[in-house]
Amino acid sequence: MVRIRLRRVGAKKQPSYRIVAADRESPRDGRFLEILGFYNPRTTPITIQLEEDRIYDWLNKGAQPSDSVLSVLKQAGAWERYQRFKAGESLETLLQESAAAEAARNVNPKTNI
Repeated sequence: MVRIRLRRVGAKKQPSYRIVAADRESPRDGRFLEILGFYNPRTTPITIQLEEDRIYDWLNKGAQPSDSVLSVLKQAGAWERYQRFKAGESLETLLQESAAAEAARNVNPKTNI
């Protein structure tokens, strides 16, 4: 079974995360199938970059998001857009909406000290 989960990257005591599709049994920082985005909780505001078309594709194939990834997706608004995609809304419209939301969300991030 494939899970969409966080993979820790960054220096000691300075975590940032990649959102990846990985096999359920592979270790946290081990083998993965595809990088789907980036999440940095240490910046103000929090930096979230997602490849929503690839996330939708993996979710349609049966991948399960972890609890932490689900909260990141909800925070970015991607989860509700995915629900609208499942209901039949056009992918192009949703991707344009997500690009506008990402541009508004990721404005001049500064790392917290």
